[in-house]
Formats: sequence, structure tokens, C-alpha cells
Amino acid sequence: MKKINWCKKQKKGIKLIEPNDNLSEEYYQNSEESLKVLRFIKKTKSNMWLATTKYYIEYFAVYSILMKIGIKCEIHDCTISLVRFLEKEGLIKIKISDILEKDKKLRMDNQYYLKNRPVKIDFEKLSEFIVFIKDILDNLNKKKIEELRTKIKKF
Repeated sequence: MKKINWCKKQKKGIKLIEPNDNLSEEYYQNSEESLKVLRFIKKTKSNMWLATTKYYIEYFAVYSILMKIGIKCEIHDCTISLVRFLEKEGLIKIKISDILEKDKKLRMDNQYYLKNRPVKIDFEKLSEFIVFIKDILDNLNKKKIEELRTKIKKF
């Protein structure tokens, strides 16, 4: 995973910090809160805000896993690379990295390039996504956290 090695060398890239259950829970709650906000935004039909909010629901949820493991990363592409790593390690059993990549592109197109691309919102799938992440958080133990941290250190 060359990308992770590159990300570790960047100023705002991947940094190992102390695992933090409190921050993990806050990011998870931000994901849930953003889902509630999305219900109101849907009424506005603003593709920019729909894409942005949808992406951050997903991003905050996966970032809660990183905080639980003790990984700080302020570069979104690097966060997505970490998610790919966690998929390969079997912690994440579905291709969340592909979802993040697609929704990040949609957000950027609509937010930065004003393309006004349509945004498909499926509240049931987003809710299932959040519950899926909660299950990972609830089952992530200290042994697995240390194993993942050790592998990331070796990159």
C-alpha cells in the first residue's frame, strides 16, 4: 500500500495517536446527526448540499473507526486508503472505500465545480451504513486495534 506510506509522510496525512473512544463516539454521533440534517436538506433539492451532507455522513462514520484505532488523518484520499487497508484486513466486510470514493467525487463536482449532478438519497441504505459501522465499533477489541496499528507502523 504505497499510498499509505506516502500519506504517512504528509504533514496532515496519517498519524498514529492514542486510541480515543470519546472522539470515536463524537464522530459517530456527527454521522447520525448529519443523517437527520439530510432529511431537511432533501426538501430543498440542493444537489450541492445533498452531495456534501451524504458524503460527510459516510466520512464521519468511517472516521469514528479511525479514532477508535488511534489514527488521525486530515487528507480525505488518505482516509479512503486507510479504509481500503481495513477492508483488506477484514475489519470492514463491504467495499466502503468505493462508496466513499464515488460520493467524494460527487461532492467535489457539486460543491467546487458547481456541476449540479443529481444525488440519489436512500435513507434506508444510509441508516444501514451507520448501523454497520456501529457494529464494527462495538466489536473492535484492543487486540485487533494493536494488530492494525502495528501493520500501519510498518508501512
